[in-house]
Amino acid sequence: MKITFYGHNSLLIEIKDIKVLIDPFISGNPLSKDKIDINSVKADYVLLTHAHFDHVLDAEAIAKNNKATIVSNYEIAMYYQNKGIEVHPMNHGGSWEFEFGKIKYVNAVHTSSFEDGTYGGQPGGFVIEGEHKTIYIAGDTALTMDMKLIPLHAKLDLAILPIGDNFTMGIDDAIIASDFVECDKVLGVHYDTFGYIEINHDEAKRKFFEQDKDLMLLDIGESIEL
Repeated sequence: MKITFYGHNSLLIEIKDIKVLIDPFISGNPLSKDKIDINSVKADYVLLTHAHFDHVLDAEAIAKNNKATIVSNYEIAMYYQNKGIEVHPMNHGGSWEFEFGKIKYVNAVHTSSFEDGTYGGQPGGFVIEGEHKTIYIAGDTALTMDMKLIPLHAKLDLAILPIGDNFTMGIDDAIIASDFVECDKVLGVHYDTFGYIEINHDEAKRKFFEQDKDLMLLDIGESIEL
């Protein structure tokens, strides 16, 4: 399993030669728009945690360019189905076996609406199992006790957690979240994109290190393999 960071909460996950794109916000991201060309992004599936513009901005264009399937909650899926895009609707607590592996749609505590005011359903996160690895993508969320349910379903190899604070968890809550999901290897997302969520990288890594945890902060376009 290969994971490439496209900035903010945007990730490309490659499993069994299948490309799974998460929350594509690239062309409007000041940190990534000059580094990643959305017309060159390849995706077989596009997973959306919720409907906010900084998570769905490029979803329609990339899905149409690649004839990709959008996977999200029912309301978001129907929004894109009405635009002629192939979708797979899910909802909280449900799981599905895809060609690349299993996805479970889990709770998140946040808000969710499209820029045009359309209701985006309830936000969520994803637990993805593939190639004998399991990752948790929290999406935009507060720290929640529901995270303690995740280890009941799967043993995580990586937790992908928002750390920018203000709109989501901050560093300290993300450390607690890693305890709740029982995973000490964390990839930080949702930071630095806007002034509200700028962080001190060294301090963030130090706080995780002091709790015997590993926080990874990738450069845009940088990849890791599990």
